[in-house]
Amino acid sequence: MSSNDQIDKVSVLKLTLHGQLVGYLAGFQSGRNVLSFAPEYKNNPGRPTFSLVTHPNFPKSEELMSQTWAKKQKLHPVLSNLLPEGSPRDLLSQELKIHIDNEFRMFSHLGRDLPGALVATPMDPQDVPTSIMNTHGPAQAIKFGEMDQTPKFSLAGVQMKFSMKAMGSRYNFSENGELGDWIIKTPSTQHKHVPLNEFTAMTLAELAGVDIPEIKLIERTRLDNLPSINLPDEELAFAIKRFDRDGNTRIHMEDFAQVLVKDPRNKYDSANYEQIGRVLYEFSGDGLADAQQFARRLLVNILLANGDAHLKNWSLYYPDQITPRLSPAYDIVTTNVYFDDETKYALNLGKTKEWYSVTEKHFQAWANNSGIPWRAIKPHIDDTMDKARSLWPEALKTLPMDAKHNEKLRAHWGRLQNDFKI
Repeated sequence: MSSNDQIDKVSVLKLTLHGQLVGYLAGFQSGRNVLSFAPEYKNNPGRPTFSLVTHPNFPKSEELMSQTWAKKQKLHPVLSNLLPEGSPRDLLSQELKIHIDNEFRMFSHLGRDLPGALVATPMDPQDVPTSIMNTHGPAQAIKFGEMDQTPKFSLAGVQMKFSMKAMGSRYNFSENGELGDWIIKTPSTQHKHVPLNEFTAMTLAELAGVDIPEIKLIERTRLDNLPSINLPDEELAFAIKRFDRDGNTRIHMEDFAQVLVKDPRNKYDSANYEQIGRVLYEFSGDGLADAQQFARRLLVNILLANGDAHLKNWSLYYPDQITPRLSPAYDIVTTNVYFDDETKYALNLGKTKEWYSVTEKHFQAWANNSGIPWRAIKPHIDDTMDKARSLWPEALKTLPMDAKHNEKLRAHWGRLQNDFKI
């Protein structure tokens, strides 16, 4: 073997946030992916926040950024959690003709319109700093291969979601670098009337005091340039305004799998709601208000029989580029209408996951374990119940939820403990 054969090949992405250099992501042909922070980012006390763990107020943030963040095949969780899961991921791997675990290629492909404000830009070999080349032994920078940007695939998906740009009354799926400002979720091939379910659940959540983005139900005929995907015979898709976009301005965000540095596959079993509460109360720009909103949402998820409020369905966002806040709510769906034996929410709350055993005492235990004063939480629990009991039954008469789902949700209300029965 010649000495040249032993030199690893590497492609490098420049990572920027609000126009400022954060660092470099090197993808080696041997499968190793290495994130290195730029000195000008690490040494800037007023830097925009890349992740809570890099915020100057976070313990050991300087130490964390002094190291390279390396993984084999997949990316570090702070980056890996920016990539799609499930059917959208399958679709992307088909489009790029790559293995489903080739996260570096996926990341480079999606780098112009990732969730939040991070932008990943391919670098020419001559522009790659020498220090980046030496993180993995001898290496040679290479140009990125051309990728076919035209979707030409067919996939039967459970439920697909796309970032799309509103164009008057229409929505365009584009890959020309234009920022999407709406998330569009098409009907599911596995479960009936999911868009109607999510629109109803999110509307009820808002009536109970949950902060949500703008939502709509839109006809599928108003969606332009969608990939050739197999969809059921349902006319409406669910649309939710992206809170990480304001026109052409990016607003940074990260989900709690990123915040707690957990791999996406561990979103159900690697943390609990106390940990999220503690992070919000301690690090948010308004810790008490965000903890109160979080408690309200926890209760609403129980009332709406949403068993899918896992780590990736809670996020921080950074409206001023630096200070974390609890983001608006998303992905609230009544899941138990699709699973007859589902009786649990996603993460532990006061040492239980059971909807039909949880009482106000579990919320008090959650507050105590999160270090949040219960006296500041209880009025929000009471207000959520007042709103749900007074507004939901009547609202449900006119909301578009499927009749059988409507009936099952009402039955769920009757099975809850007296503290939370509607």
